[in-house]
Amino acid sequence: MKRVALFLFVCFVVLSCNKDSETQSEGYVAIPLQVELPENFPEMAYNLDNNPVTEAGFELGKDLFYEGKLSSNGAIACAFCHEQAFAFTHHGHNLSHGVNGGIGFRNAQPMQNLAFQTSFMWNGSATHLDLQPIIPITSEIEMGETLSNIIEKLSADSEYQKKFTRAFEDGEVSTENMLKALSQFMVMMVSSNSKYDKYVRQEDNVVLSTIELDGLNTFQQKCTSCHATDLFTDQTFRNNGLPVNPLLNDTGRYEILEDPNDLYKFKVPSLRNVAVSGPYMHDGRFATLEVVLDFYDAGAVDNSNVDPSLLREDNTYGITLNDYEKESLIAFLKTLTDNEFLEDERFAEY
Repeated sequence: MKRVALFLFVCFVVLSCNKDSETQSEGYVAIPLQVELPENFPEMAYNLDNNPVTEAGFELGKDLFYEGKLSSNGAIACAFCHEQAFAFTHHGHNLSHGVNGGIGFRNAQPMQNLAFQTSFMWNGSATHLDLQPIIPITSEIEMGETLSNIIEKLSADSEYQKKFTRAFEDGEVSTENMLKALSQFMVMMVSSNSKYDKYVRQEDNVVLSTIELDGLNTFQQKCTSCHATDLFTDQTFRNNGLPVNPLLNDTGRYEILEDPNDLYKFKVPSLRNVAVSGPYMHDGRFATLEVVLDFYDAGAVDNSNVDPSLLREDNTYGITLNDYEKESLIAFLKTLTDNEFLEDERFAEY
C-alpha cells in the first residue's frame, strides 16, 4: 500500500547524569508515533508541529478518553458516548446521554479522521481539535465538569502525575496538556482500510460486486455534491430539508453567529462506517439507512432554507431514487465499513 508518511519530530530530554536509571524512566522521553496519510485522502488539517504525537502522549490521551474523572459524577467518560465498535458513536441512542441521566440535544457523532477536519460538532462550534473536548466536558447535560476541577483531580492522582511527566516536556498536569494529549489520541484515529479504500488503492486484489459498483455510480451522480472526497464529506454546513423537530427546535449553525442564512444547517457528516453508526441525522431520528434514503427520495420539506442542490425540477426538494438505486447505494455504503479500525486494539479500553 502506498502511503505518504508524516514522520514526527523526535525529541529527547537528557536527564541529569546524577539520576539513576529508574528515575530517568519516569522523565520526559518523547518517542514519536508515525501518523500515516492514506494515498486516497486529502491533506491533514491538524498541525502536528504544534503537538507531535508521541507514545506517552497517545497513551495519556487514551487514558483520559476512558477516564470518568473528566465528568462531575466520575462516571461519564468520553467513551461513554463514543463506542469503538460503532465508529465511536453512542450506539442505540438517538440523543447523547450524560451525567445524572441528562439527555442531550443531538446525536453523538462518529470519531474518525478528525485530524483531516477543520471544524467540529454538528454546528461547527469548535474550529480546532484541541478545543473540541471543552464543549462536552463543560456541558451541564453531558459531562458537567469544570476544567479546573478536572486538573485538581488529575493532579491528586500520582499515576497521572507520572503520565503527564512522561508525555510533556514541562511535565505539568495542566488544561493545555490534557487537551493536547486527547488530541494526540484522536489524531491517530484514522479509518482508511475499508473494502472501498482497498478497491480504490488497488490493494489485495479487492473488487466490488456489480451491485456495489452500481451503488458507487449512483453515489457519484447524486451524493458527492455534499459527501465529497474520500472523507465522504465536504465539511460544509447545509440544510437538507428535515422537518423541524418541535421538541428540540434545533436551529443548528444559526446558533453560532445568528445568521439567518445558517438556519437549520448542520455539518455534512462523513459516511465512513455509516452502516454501523446509526441512528442518523443530527437528532438521530432515522434508525436505518433504508429510512434515510426514503427521506431523501420523498420526505424532505421546504423549511425555508433548504440547500439549493436538493431542489428538483418540479420545485420539490430531495434526491430522486428508485428502489434499485436505494438497494445498490446501501450495498456501496457498506463497503465503507472499516473493521480494522473498529477492532484496532490501540483505541480499545484496556
